[in-house]
Amino acid sequence: SPKAEGGAIMERLVAISRVLDWPSRLLGPALPWLVAAVVLLKFSTVGLRYVFHTTNSMLQDSVTYAHATLFMLMVGYAYLRDDHVRVDMFYAGASARAKAWVDLGCVLFGIMPLCIILGWFGWPYVRAAWAIREGALFFGGLPFIYLLKTVILAFVVLLVVQSLAILLRAIAVIGGRDVAVFDNRTGST
Repeated sequence: SPKAEGGAIMERLVAISRVLDWPSRLLGPALPWLVAAVVLLKFSTVGLRYVFHTTNSMLQDSVTYAHATLFMLMVGYAYLRDDHVRVDMFYAGASARAKAWVDLGCVLFGIMPLCIILGWFGWPYVRAAWAIREGALFFGGLPFIYLLKTVILAFVVLLVVQSLAILLRAIAVIGGRDVAVFDNRTGST
């Protein structure tokens, strides 16, 4: 029957979305240790500056590297868990289906265009950094700027993959499937 066939399609969409969640589910719980690293590294740089009246460029760079990596690679996990910023004036009281329509629109008209622009302009930027193995910005700093810039493309990939997962679940909800679009919402999965 068409209804059963439609239900099977929605089940497949949800199953595919769960596979697409995998990078976020893997990185999300693994990266928070970088918060402690950022705090310890920053505490060390402040201690060196004010207690010993010296500085260490590598230590200062490591704060930037850890901080950027943490926030850029956690974006997919935050999106999976619906921990991102949203204006909830109309969204909060809406039905699951209306929310799914909003989520679908946000992915198609907000996130994907942003990722296309970032990927389009980020690729040559990162490629050029890799071509010369771009080193430290300041004398004595970490000589891995090309790796730090690569995090931009990792951000794009992780956000695209997680957005596709959200998109598929939103389509399933619009199609009548009772599933949580985001990880922390109620609904059967």
